[in-house]
Amino acid sequence: MSDTENTGAVAEESEVDVEALGLPPKMDLKVDIADAGPCRKRISVVVPEAEINIVRNGTLDEFASKASVPGFRVGRVPRGLVQSKFRQELADELKQRVLVQSLEQLTAEFEIDPINEPDMDVETLEIPDAGDFEYQFDVEVRPDVQLPDFGELTLKRPSQEVSDDDIQKYIDQMLLEYGEKADHDDGAAIGDYVAVSIDFQYEGTSVRDMAGLSLRIQPALRFKDAEISDFGSVMAGAKAGDSREAEFTISSEAPYVPMRGEKLKAVISVSSVQKLELPELDSELLDRIGVESAEKLREEVKDILERQVTYKQRQSAREQLLETIGESADWELPEELVLKQVENALHREILEMQQAGYTPKEIQARENDLRQRSVSVTRQAMKEHFILDSIATAENIEVSPQDVEMEIMMMAFQSGETPRRLRARLVKTGVIENLEAQIRERKAVDVALDKAKYEEVEMEDDLVGDLDVEAVDDTICNVMFARTSAAKAKSAKETSA
Repeated sequence: MSDTENTGAVAEESEVDVEALGLPPKMDLKVDIADAGPCRKRISVVVPEAEINIVRNGTLDEFASKASVPGFRVGRVPRGLVQSKFRQELADELKQRVLVQSLEQLTAEFEIDPINEPDMDVETLEIPDAGDFEYQFDVEVRPDVQLPDFGELTLKRPSQEVSDDDIQKYIDQMLLEYGEKADHDDGAAIGDYVAVSIDFQYEGTSVRDMAGLSLRIQPALRFKDAEISDFGSVMAGAKAGDSREAEFTISSEAPYVPMRGEKLKAVISVSSVQKLELPELDSELLDRIGVESAEKLREEVKDILERQVTYKQRQSAREQLLETIGESADWELPEELVLKQVENALHREILEMQQAGYTPKEIQARENDLRQRSVSVTRQAMKEHFILDSIATAENIEVSPQDVEMEIMMMAFQSGETPRRLRARLVKTGVIENLEAQIRERKAVDVALDKAKYEEVEMEDDLVGDLDVEAVDDTICNVMFARTSAAKAKSAKETSA
């Protein structure tokens, strides 16, 4: 059943005050709105011949009043001559006016709530000299989100006190950034650094080489499109001149689609092994870190960890809230729309982690993990966005310029940049819009969570986790991969199959 049976197909049924809106006289449109897929509507519009003639006559009168034709004064050119001389211009102007007026009327009378511009090829549309004008287009629309009574929700809130051990563990991990590397002849172990080059092979053929890498040996090595989960055990005992091999699988959501789920081999050549010597936390190092004393450093670390507790509490409550609302969501999102939003979802997650005080290494590992699951993660993130957008709309939540400036100030303090430079970078990369959306969504979460009830529970994960992933800011399979003999062989094999 089409939507018009519920809302009324004819525009005259609406009580919209067109004069108050500054619109032309209302057309007697016939409109049919039907589902055309997930969050997508197919809209068919019929503009009766009588309505077209009204617009056509008005357009002709306007052209006739301004037309300049040799032998006639402006405004005195016969209508028939104007029609013949400016036939194409009149047709183009008529089409534009009929489309604009009918689409504006649609927007005013029907609650379509589009996400993007309509999928309509205007160039192929022609208004007939006689008869009705019919056109059709598809448009992506926001899903209908049913919101619960937030005051009736009971959410579990994980809690944990920041201990002296947590603070010391955080400082120990921070000191890794200031350590000195020294060559040694013993076999490599977890925590050591290795200078390596990696030859990636597919079905016995080299497809990618990464040279000059300096990697800290952790249990896992994560790229943007794959993970070597047994990296630590593979590299155990390795010395300069050794070569180690590891097999792994490209992520099922890797950017380079042809290699998703394919098995590769990594041949890792070791040129040196280094141990990291941690520095003493003396006055010189404290000055490099930018704090006055060891006690002051512990205070700042405690503040960071307390913000991370708050971040985890918010994330947990947010997940529970969205899961509760999402359980009743029976709508799916168009794949094209999901793919467009992959980067936006990643930017939002990274911004939130930066604001919570996570280190660049932790953020890079998280980003690589997200990129390997980018499509499913983004689909979920978009569902969350529409839920939070519905809350923000229902609660009349807005983001002020002061909100944005305060957010930039906090981010600048955390990153060490000046607010002016950070703002310029956010504007240049287009992330400033993500920041505004993030603030609005956070406010929506706050409104919902302020109304909810809570049950305090113990936090399951350690506040300061062990470092177990080394992240590489690169993909294994990229556009260059398509030029290799292995990629061509794979393509030929698929074609023959």
